[in-house]
Amino acid sequence: MRIVIAEDLLLLRDGLIRILTDTGHTVVAAVDNAPDLESAVQEHRPDLSIVDVRLPPGFRDEGLRAALAVRGRDPKTPILILSQYVERTYAAELLADGNGAVGYLLKDRVTALDEFLDAIERVAGGGTVMDPEVVRQLFARNNRDRGVTALTPREREVLALVAQGLSNSAICAELVLAPPSVEKHITNILTKLDLPPADDTHRRVRAVLAYLNQ
Repeated sequence: MRIVIAEDLLLLRDGLIRILTDTGHTVVAAVDNAPDLESAVQEHRPDLSIVDVRLPPGFRDEGLRAALAVRGRDPKTPILILSQYVERTYAAELLADGNGAVGYLLKDRVTALDEFLDAIERVAGGGTVMDPEVVRQLFARNNRDRGVTALTPREREVLALVAQGLSNSAICAELVLAPPSVEKHITNILTKLDLPPADDTHRRVRAVLAYLNQ
């Protein structure tokens, strides 16, 4: 696939370029600041953009805000945030349109190349990938919200795994549950969050959004 990278650390940026190139992908642009990220996406229309949260000039949240601006122009543009930090407000906002094709991974928790490559494929394909620590912090922000109390502890556990992008079969393996049990939990979650059956493929993403943004 064709990929844009926005990362200000030279060694990490070059490392990503090498990894992606060696695994058959094409890096069409590698930039070190937020304005150049927006320009590169507009110019190249990549299959995926990998973006750090904190970029020049301010090193605060410029990368994530640039990613939001990109998604504002084209809500289905695939974005994978790869950062050392969890920016909770903007992370929830990145998910807020419900279109999928987003991910948020923490650099120091990416320890297996095949898992990282799987994550970029899933995001580029329209899926959602969330690091468990990102999910934990986002959920913790909302633990006092009344909507959370509608879900049982097991349902919250299942929904956290859904937010990480796990399939039903992967959730079964993670929680040692039979497929019918996982299907029942997900049905209960969707019902409690008032997400009736629909034709689109993003009900699971919308369930996560409903949970994070109450």
